[in-house]
Amino acid sequence: MCRISVDRRRIAGLMEREIAEFVSKHPRSGAMFERAKASLLAGVPMNWMVRWAGPYPIFAREAKGSRIWDVDGHEYVDLCLGDTGAMFGHSPDTVVERVRGQAAKGITTMLPTEDSIWVSEELSRRFGLPYWQVALSATDANRFSVRLAREVTGRSIVLVVRGCYHGSVDETLIDLEGGKVVPRSGNIGPPVDPVVTTRVVEFNDTEALHRALAPEDVACVLCEPAMTNRGIILPDPGYHEALREMTARHGTVLIIDETHTICCGPGGYTREHGLSPDMLTIGKPIGCGIPAAAFGINERVARAVMKRILDDGTDESGLGGTLSGNALSVAAMRATLESVITEEAFDRMTPLAVRFEKGVVDAITEHGVPWHVTRLGVRVEYHFMPRAPRNGREAEEAKDAELEKLLHLMALNRGILLTPFHNMALMSPSLTVEDVDRHTRVFRECLEAIFE
Repeated sequence: MCRISVDRRRIAGLMEREIAEFVSKHPRSGAMFERAKASLLAGVPMNWMVRWAGPYPIFAREAKGSRIWDVDGHEYVDLCLGDTGAMFGHSPDTVVERVRGQAAKGITTMLPTEDSIWVSEELSRRFGLPYWQVALSATDANRFSVRLAREVTGRSIVLVVRGCYHGSVDETLIDLEGGKVVPRSGNIGPPVDPVVTTRVVEFNDTEALHRALAPEDVACVLCEPAMTNRGIILPDPGYHEALREMTARHGTVLIIDETHTICCGPGGYTREHGLSPDMLTIGKPIGCGIPAAAFGINERVARAVMKRILDDGTDESGLGGTLSGNALSVAAMRATLESVITEEAFDRMTPLAVRFEKGVVDAITEHGVPWHVTRLGVRVEYHFMPRAPRNGREAEEAKDAELEKLLHLMALNRGILLTPFHNMALMSPSLTVEDVDRHTRVFRECLEAIFE
């Protein structure tokens, strides 16, 4: 699969124009970026922040609901929403009030609070797993879940999907090249050769999954129920049934990562589609941006690990950290689950996502552009290919970094923020029909500039 035929000289010319407009509009962000280079590695608090379109990132001054304001005074419709971290809007009033109250009463004590019981009961109700533990990030939740799976099975190998995203878990920063497991190109300083720890298959490939599990040496399969890191890739009919049957038959723990796919509903893809994983992880939006995550455990896994969990020395077991389960994070999780990640919120967000999808489909159809649009709940993405990709390889082959960066910068210059790593947009409850239609107008303008 090759890149769409686009006049590269036109792309370069438009990019030059858009960069000049960006620089003229963002002098304070530019000055802050230059200042930051003296004390922040790459001029940003985390290196991936330089991935935004433009010669430097805009610096945020304030964020609320579906809006961000930068230090130069510009207002943006935010369709990135912290790449899911603020998926339900920035700083909802109910969460702000609860966090403010808890901060005044104590941030962390190494003691459980009543909120932790409420949160675990609610997560059990939503996802169907009886036992829960609290972490500070989905990376930690995934890392801890992998350790428990290894403890339960006595096996070391982790099986993941090519193009997966599970935070910075070492075993998942991998790729396939000619059928061989190799470190992902952006993997900095992998501690061991991933062929020692990891097996990799393409998404939707049940034959490869069977071959990978057949030796019965795989501790766990860690996967998203629908892929999101290579763009939205939906499972084939019957894929999850096969995944569940094979992992059970071969004694492998099935871990579902719902951190991004909570976009499907209040119980994520798992509840919407009746999945039954052995473990489940979730982070990012569960605390509305306050560092918080959780992992659920079924009865079988819980029984197998309980003795070790209660042993002396588990403070050095590799599970948890001093701030894991702190009172502030748990309070944020309770407020978020009580009043933010609700059926009512999705009732508002889903029609907006459907409208967004239709607007983009209509625009690409009118301009005769062979692109495809995929929607996963309230997450929408367009791919530079004529049909939906079935796996990470197809999605990667269709990428066009120049075209993607141009589209993102054109949108940014017109007051719309898309997720910098993909052509992805998230709906939030505070988004309006007018906001969605504004994106459609900007998207049409971009297509006209590029293809006409």
